Amino acid sequence: MAQSSKDSATGMSALVQAIEAKAVKLGKYTIESTTKAESGHPSSGLALAHLVVSLMYKQMRWDPQDPWNPNNDRLVLSEGHAVPIIYAALADMGAVAGKSKAEARKLSPADLPTLREINSILDGHPNPAEGMPFFDAATGSLGQGLSVAAGLGLAARARGIDKRIYCIIGDGESREGQIWEAADFLIDHKLTSVIPIFNCNGQGQADYVSKQQSADVLAVKLSGYGYAVEVINGNDPEAVLKALSCAAQAGSPTAIVARTEKGWGVSLLKDKGNHGKPVPADKVAAAEADLDSILVQQGIAAEPKVTLAPAKPENQAKSLPTGQIQIMPFEQGMDFVGLSSALAKGKLATRRAYGAALAALGQADERIVALDGDVSNSTFAEYFHKKFPNRFFECKIAEQNMITAATGLAAGGYIPFCSSFAKFISRGYDQVEMASISRSNIKIVGSHAGISLGADGPSQMGLVDVAFFRSMSLTDNGFGEPACVVFQPCDAVGAYYCTQLIANHEGMAYMRTFRPDTALLYKPTEKFEIGGSKVLAEGDCLTVVANGYMVHVVKKALEQVAKDGIKCTLVDAYCFPMKGEPILAAAKKTGNLILTVEDNYVGGLWSAVAEAAAEQGDTRVVGMVVRRIPKSGTPDDVMKYCGLSPEDVAAKIKDLVR
Repeated sequence: MAQSSKDSATGMSALVQAIEAKAVKLGKYTIESTTKAESGHPSSGLALAHLVVSLMYKQMRWDPQDPWNPNNDRLVLSEGHAVPIIYAALADMGAVAGKSKAEARKLSPADLPTLREINSILDGHPNPAEGMPFFDAATGSLGQGLSVAAGLGLAARARGIDKRIYCIIGDGESREGQIWEAADFLIDHKLTSVIPIFNCNGQGQADYVSKQQSADVLAVKLSGYGYAVEVINGNDPEAVLKALSCAAQAGSPTAIVARTEKGWGVSLLKDKGNHGKPVPADKVAAAEADLDSILVQQGIAAEPKVTLAPAKPENQAKSLPTGQIQIMPFEQGMDFVGLSSALAKGKLATRRAYGAALAALGQADERIVALDGDVSNSTFAEYFHKKFPNRFFECKIAEQNMITAATGLAAGGYIPFCSSFAKFISRGYDQVEMASISRSNIKIVGSHAGISLGADGPSQMGLVDVAFFRSMSLTDNGFGEPACVVFQPCDAVGAYYCTQLIANHEGMAYMRTFRPDTALLYKPTEKFEIGGSKVLAEGDCLTVVANGYMVHVVKKALEQVAKDGIKCTLVDAYCFPMKGEPILAAAKKTGNLILTVEDNYVGGLWSAVAEAAAEQGDTRVVGMVVRRIPKSGTPDDVMKYCGLSPEDVAAKIKDLVR
């Protein structure tokens, strides 16, 4: 027994030496690549050297030759600016990278000098879409990584995979509220497979971090949240290995708080104020000599005998369906969630139809999962929850975490739908943009959109959402698809089938639904398409284009002006990106004059139609939008208050026709 103990101690000592030597090697690569790029964050990367080596070469079970393997343990780098140290490890290991398996190749140290170049896969911050599948989501806008890890944890559990997800979080970014939204979420959902690692180097960008983000205070906070906390020296390989092993084996939520030294090993980089500053070219040799001296002082060989290599994962993942999803017909879908009697009245809110479609999608394909922000009985995601409770994830009032957790779920192979009020979705616009950079396959549905919400007032109304999401609809995501498609259905039939379109679109999508019950305008068998629009009425006086709730307002206005012999064409432009040709063709028959009507701030439908008309050059476009901050009232009163009542639209039509 004594001999066995001695051998074990000797083995650990050799392992520690190998980790120390590897940390020095990766540190040199980090210095060289950032100096060549003339930008980057070598001091942040050096602080993580021992954590990265211990994780990627020892603790994580993953296959560097198959980063797409769903059984791999995962590492989320929330402090994305520190990524050069991970690139260094991947290159040192000969890990495979590429935008697809077809073009995948092994990385080597020769790739590192291409850091941050326009044609390089080594982007300035982590991004799987640019050819780095080791990562599951783009990070860099701080505070979001733990939410990504939470989504990955949910996906792993759903697929029956015994995998761990490690997330490295900077102490400065722990000031972000989303970190604590995610910390709550992990406890709520008992995601013990997710292991947060707080890198406490004590320095931010402009100054030292607040004492509130110190290692001691973070440990107390995490303990209060319900975590077992391991506080360690993050630059001590033995302490790091022990903490990682304990966290991996723990049956309860565990977090690691690692005290590290920013600019570890390089005297030039240790002082405050070196954040984001590469080593000058003429001082690289001195910086690397500092790192070499660490090994000399400890008597460690630069190339130890112990070979570091991760253990490969076992095959466990449950396969998921593939291909397009076909849902049950509209009327059957309504019956599926108990809406047949409501449907018989001929009026149904688009938000209810969305809930029915979501449930129908869940019935058709197990990839469909739903997240909601404590409003599922208003968004009607509750229909899905009642049918498929194990695939519904309550996020409570934490929309930022909800959107980013959905990004993690999408990376895990699922098709997540996030639901909340359109106004509350706006809290997560940074998270939405990061999801678009990841090219994440998430679906977002904002209910209670526009001013038809009425009595609840402007604090509950989504008014800027159309401009925000539409701005991405004209952006190529790099794969020939819009960065985001946007739907504004005007009735329950449209909402039902547009939800199916969203599910089958490979990429991010946003749909607006509204609160009031409205008449069904389309047959139950109507077909819809991305970029589509539909002519609901034809006339020769004017072309009026609307979408969502405003289609019903415009219909009332057209009934009024018809009494004066004014017949107009009405187009329901339910999708962005919008195919402008059919709308402009309709306008040619009505004097090349278009009126757009929408219940949001400027930047939506009016802008889209005007842009299309400007390219043609001979069509005038006039827009009616929300031009003042609304207030509470009945939907009709609010429409009048904002100058968008049927009477206001009718008056505008008459003025234009005259």
